[in-house]
Amino acid sequence: MDVKKFFQSSTFRRLAIFFCIALVLFLIRKIINLVLLIFIFTYLMDRIHKFIINRLSKILPVNRIVVVSSMYIVIVAALVFGIYNYLPVITTQVVQLIVQIKTFYMNPPDERIINYIVTAIKKVEISGYTEQGLDFLYKYASNIGQWGIEVLIALVLSFFFLLEKPRIIAFTRKFKNSKISLFYNELAYFGERFSRSFGKVIEAQFIIALVNCILSVIALNFMGFPQLIGLGFLIFLLGLIPVAGMFISLIPLCTIAYTIGGMAHIMYVIIMILILHALESYFLNPKLISAKTNLPVFYTFLILVFSERFFGVWGLIIGIPVFIFLLDVLDVTDHDKKEIETTE
Repeated sequence: MDVKKFFQSSTFRRLAIFFCIALVLFLIRKIINLVLLIFIFTYLMDRIHKFIINRLSKILPVNRIVVVSSMYIVIVAALVFGIYNYLPVITTQVVQLIVQIKTFYMNPPDERIINYIVTAIKKVEISGYTEQGLDFLYKYASNIGQWGIEVLIALVLSFFFLLEKPRIIAFTRKFKNSKISLFYNELAYFGERFSRSFGKVIEAQFIIALVNCILSVIALNFMGFPQLIGLGFLIFLLGLIPVAGMFISLIPLCTIAYTIGGMAHIMYVIIMILILHALESYFLNPKLISAKTNLPVFYTFLILVFSERFFGVWGLIIGIPVFIFLLDVLDVTDHDKKEIETTE
């Protein structure tokens, strides 16, 4: 291979720019939470905005700015109402749940099966995820001010982006014919692939987590679980972790189930989780995520293990979307499904 041609090729340029982007993200790692929140809010609100525009435009002419402003007025009003009425309840219940779960595992009941399960949980990696996740929730429940400021900044920036989206796109396109056009073209390539893969997977994760949260709270209510608002919040956050999140939620749910109803309630919770997992695997995932992004369970857990090591708790949420983005950049697709069938 000609080394000179390789350094002049588009592949080398894209690799160089990709590593530059990775370096920038590493340098701004202290504010990576804010960056991720801005992207997630902007992407999800843009999707909602397009959905509303497409539906309303079939009935009557609509003004884009009016729709964007109305969306954020409704969201801000809902946030204010929720924070005023439910934030103290959620914070209290989440802290109580965390204390209750930690107390249970520090002092398990004197039963053979329970002691065996607790010992097994402590030996596997999933216990580490649960502990970090609970510590993450405890940290933000205790320091709600910092979390609220980050969410507020992300909402404001996403609002201004959607409000001036045509102007922002037009201004950004000016770089296409500038002296850094080469850099712009490669950034545009990565940006388009990133929003197409990472964004859609994040969107699917939010929808699946919301559906699982609603169905779980309904089922837990029938089973007589206390602190449903805090549990719903916990289930929603864990539901953002693909596949593994639902099974991680078994640990706190089974702990609470045992305290209120013994082994019978634990069996009810396990049956509920299995039904929800079947719903996610056979209905929600095929509807929301393409076959290309529907990874085998082995790959899913492997990615979660490595992403948690590199990115912490955020890695459990963004690990799969980042991997899907890399697959999209590398053009890894199911070109021939017959190859899989012949190897079986």
